[in-house]
Amino acid sequence: MAALPPEKLLPDGQPAYMSSWIYIFGVLTLASLLVIIASGSILALKGPGWWHFTSIGHFFNSIHLWAVELFFFFMVIHLWGKYWMAAWRGGRARVWMTGAVAFLVAIPCALTGYVSQQNFDAQWISTQAKDGLNSAGVGSFFNVTNFGQMYSYHVFLLPLAVVAIVIAHILLVRRHGIVPPFQLSDRGGTTFGEAEPIPASEPSRAPTAGVS
Repeated sequence: MAALPPEKLLPDGQPAYMSSWIYIFGVLTLASLLVIIASGSILALKGPGWWHFTSIGHFFNSIHLWAVELFFFFMVIHLWGKYWMAAWRGGRARVWMTGAVAFLVAIPCALTGYVSQQNFDAQWISTQAKDGLNSAGVGSFFNVTNFGQMYSYHVFLLPLAVVAIVIAHILLVRRHGIVPPFQLSDRGGTTFGEAEPIPASEPSRAPTAGVS
């Protein structure tokens, strides 16, 4: 709490270099995750009969599917962008590691969702995945043809893990600040220094207008 007090959880200012488009994919990933959780909660409450045989069920099923597609699309761009920026610089190794682990945990979370659709698509995916998992020696622990097991993983265990890791990732970003771009120099030798972001635990050094 001393390193990250509640009043510093939300940023009230950002460095100028964050005007670049590469910095928007993190928040787009978060927005997609919120839509996934909201639409998935409704689907879990209603069940397969609702999302397969009613028009409103089809609508929420499609919302959930496309939110997942966008989630991975935005997250992959965010991951590669931060990789080429070496986002672990400046003591941010844990920020990078929690983001990478969140991506890895999200993959089986998506797989369990695909095999829980209760249609021929789910049957095909589960049988193909079963052969791969059996060849890796984990088929007896992770049975993708068992709907009850996959549904439990998909609606509770894996989403809980993803959300917990994402929250830890966000708190670490607020604690250590956004990674700045690399330092660049022109041919004349003039150096354009990188402005290190102010961590959330430090008071803002930005000039403020006086109150008369």
